[in-house]
Amino acid sequence: MDQHERLTGLEEVMGVDRPAEAPQVLPRRRPAVAGILHLGLGNFHRAHQAVYTARALDTEPGPWGIVGVANRSRRVVDAMTAQGGRYSVVTLDADGPRVEVLDLHLETLVMAEEPERVVDLVSHPDIRVVTLTITEKGYRPPGGLRGHDTGEDVGDGTPWVIDLLARGLDARFREGGRPISVVSCDNVSGNGRVLRAVVTEILERVPGQDDLLAWLRDSVGFPCTMVDRIVPATEPRHTEMVRDLTTLHDAAPVPAEPFSMWVMQDDFPGGRPAWEKAGVTFVDDVLPYELLKLRLVNTTNSLLAYLGLLLGEELIADSLTRHPSVRAVAAHVIRHEMLPTFEPPPGLDIDRYVEQLFTRFSNVEVGHRTAQVASDGSLKLPIRIVEPVLHHHDRGSVPAGLALLAASFVRVFTGPPSTGVAGRTVPEDPSAERYRRLGAAYPGSHELVRAVLTGGAFGTSLAPAGPWLDTVADLHSLIVEEGVEAGVRRALALRSGPVE
Repeated sequence: MDQHERLTGLEEVMGVDRPAEAPQVLPRRRPAVAGILHLGLGNFHRAHQAVYTARALDTEPGPWGIVGVANRSRRVVDAMTAQGGRYSVVTLDADGPRVEVLDLHLETLVMAEEPERVVDLVSHPDIRVVTLTITEKGYRPPGGLRGHDTGEDVGDGTPWVIDLLARGLDARFREGGRPISVVSCDNVSGNGRVLRAVVTEILERVPGQDDLLAWLRDSVGFPCTMVDRIVPATEPRHTEMVRDLTTLHDAAPVPAEPFSMWVMQDDFPGGRPAWEKAGVTFVDDVLPYELLKLRLVNTTNSLLAYLGLLLGEELIADSLTRHPSVRAVAAHVIRHEMLPTFEPPPGLDIDRYVEQLFTRFSNVEVGHRTAQVASDGSLKLPIRIVEPVLHHHDRGSVPAGLALLAASFVRVFTGPPSTGVAGRTVPEDPSAERYRRLGAAYPGSHELVRAVLTGGAFGTSLAPAGPWLDTVADLHSLIVEEGVEAGVRRALALRSGPVE
């Protein structure tokens, strides 16, 4: 089927006449076989891994169609099913939106409705790669793995996705043990190693598991990866953009920034698409890229999100472009508090990368919302700030920018929404209720900061960094009494300096 015929089919399922300006359809040939199972059918997967796979298939066709599994919601599944698995990716920047149509998802389903189908797919011989975007919280069930019985749901009626993955791998082993790779695409440090460890711990409970575990070691790849692309939530305006540019009525468009990066280890015993031809970087050690993303992109994004919420800004871009002092403190955190804590990837032009990063954050067309970035902060922030704070503490300095990040995080989650949070709504977080109670129990900043940052999700790791915690408390108190702009000015005045 050529491009003309495929667009005709697309028009039929989207219910419109021929587009005035035909969008590009990727890949040029729709794959006939699904060799990839993706768990976590959200916007990020559809604008990142799926795009790389479609472009790889454009250069080297193969059996690499995708079966996409959503967690609970039917919204995207129903929309894609009605459109024959097709949807549009809308790339957004100052040059205007650009649309391309992806056509490589051969099936979509909802995990909560068909958990056994997920198990069967993992064991199916056609599936040779499983990819996951399940967020940081998806790697442990509530209460921890030790108290979790295989087959339990995670508290909301949804099966635990890694449980289903492990059961599928067990079935695959018993049905002949064809090689397969499982690829985490989440912001988890050493994500491939973490995923392998969790799956192994589950399968160690299987009776007579020695041969199974040997197969897991020898025939199942768990490459570490780093993924990066800003992909906001879909809004009605994105549907309108697709309609205006192409006349197509897409019920499942995905907006995204132009920038995209995917770095991973080449650990694919069952084969893989020719991703390197689509721009994927294969390396032996992903850690330098992981730290680059975690400490420069993710941490700075969190800083802009929490400061922006307190300033009443709904968009990350507005937090940066409307407030010169926020831009200054973000630049300081990157240059003087984060870059000294790790060695960037060899050969990377770090000055160009940082310049590009500010361009990405300033992209107002993307419309990346502060509340979206700020959600699940209790899970994200410990990964992003604990090691850098301790790095500076061990060298006798106090990273004031990171203290401002922590102070704004504490204020957002423990202070009343009427104190400036954009939309007057506290972002979603599994610890939100605990933080609200702490905010009511500890009116003093020093006690409150220690209660939040030396317990719960943060554990006790930050407890030794007393001078830094004091700075966080001082900045929190200033934000409460005089507003967030006063806190930003104070942090810029402090910068990082030796402990007196």
